[in-house]
Amino acid sequence: MRVDLLSREYPPEVYGGAGVHLEYLARELRRLADVRVRCFGADRDEPGVAAYRVPAALEPANAALQVLGVDLEMAAACEGADLVHSHTWYANFAGQVAKMLYGIPHVITTHSLEPLRPWKAEQLGGGYTLSSWAERTALAEADAVIAVSEGMRRDVLAAYPEIPAGRVSVIHNGIDTTEYAPDRGDDVLKKHGVDPRVPYVVFVGRITRQKGLVHLLHAAREFDPRAQLVLCAGAPDTPEIEAEVTELVRDLGQRREGVVWISEMLPKPEVIQLLTHATVFVCPSVYEPMGIVNLEAMACETAVVATATGGIPEVVADGETGLLVPIDQGADGSPRDPARFAADLAERVNTLLGDPARARAMGEAGRARAVEHFSWERIARRTLDLYSSLTGSATGSPG
Repeated sequence: MRVDLLSREYPPEVYGGAGVHLEYLARELRRLADVRVRCFGADRDEPGVAAYRVPAALEPANAALQVLGVDLEMAAACEGADLVHSHTWYANFAGQVAKMLYGIPHVITTHSLEPLRPWKAEQLGGGYTLSSWAERTALAEADAVIAVSEGMRRDVLAAYPEIPAGRVSVIHNGIDTTEYAPDRGDDVLKKHGVDPRVPYVVFVGRITRQKGLVHLLHAAREFDPRAQLVLCAGAPDTPEIEAEVTELVRDLGQRREGVVWISEMLPKPEVIQLLTHATVFVCPSVYEPMGIVNLEAMACETAVVATATGGIPEVVADGETGLLVPIDQGADGSPRDPARFAADLAERVNTLLGDPARARAMGEAGRARAVEHFSWERIARRTLDLYSSLTGSATGSPG
């Protein structure tokens, strides 16, 4: 069986959970099938991976229109595939066109949904209407939809009631617990100005409304002043949110010591060491269909404080591997009472900062949970079984 995986992100150009998902899913599926990866960006050296750039005539166009131009080139290259599997709206249109052009099944994994990310209009302008159309059209016509959590499945069926419930399956994201494992060295901490002797709270994520960084910075005013706050935060969606975060970090730095902002996107080994030494990893997201980053922290034996939204409660066992923060969300996903949300976030972070033995126990339980429930080998096998149900092909080795 030949499967073409379609995605905007693929290493080394990865900035979010979808790119992480693709990297490991492709690796495991290659053991079972003939897998080709089609992604955006610069040429890749990896065999079986092809990258596509924005067509020259569309370079001055709206960003969403550029995406659709890339998608058409990706779709044309899918000739000969038995099935296409697209990830996020950036590649859904490519999958839909390939399905129609070559008469093959199209599977979509939903890592997020455009109707639940209204702040994207701030980034894309009128292109948000176009991205929403591309996602809705592809999902409605897809042969199967994979949700990365039960929470994501509920969101898909609520946002797109025209999709039959039986067409939507849940296959969780995974984690490579060999790669993501505790790193007890401290050279990375010292390199970035983090004091290994002082407890710290760490955030890892893009600067976007979705990740809730603004709420974290408000909450951090109440964090135990004896702890450091390490922000691995980069790739801002817009100049506006970058300016807002910059001002909040500056204000926080005037109120307390120990604020470290690492704005570049770090290589995995550095992130792993920073996660390992943290007393608490914090995930203040207002929208998170699954939240691979929580699994990454758990695999590094770090306790998690995270918002009780989307698929996060399926990953973080409240009171066992971390603490969940309740959120009463408005129509756009943001908390109706931001001050209450920030206070609850601070309270849970301080609970673990004040009880390092409990935090360590939660970290150990988190790694055990990641190892037992979220292996990529298991996820790839379930994904291939879904493919086979659509193509009639038997599962097995590539060929």
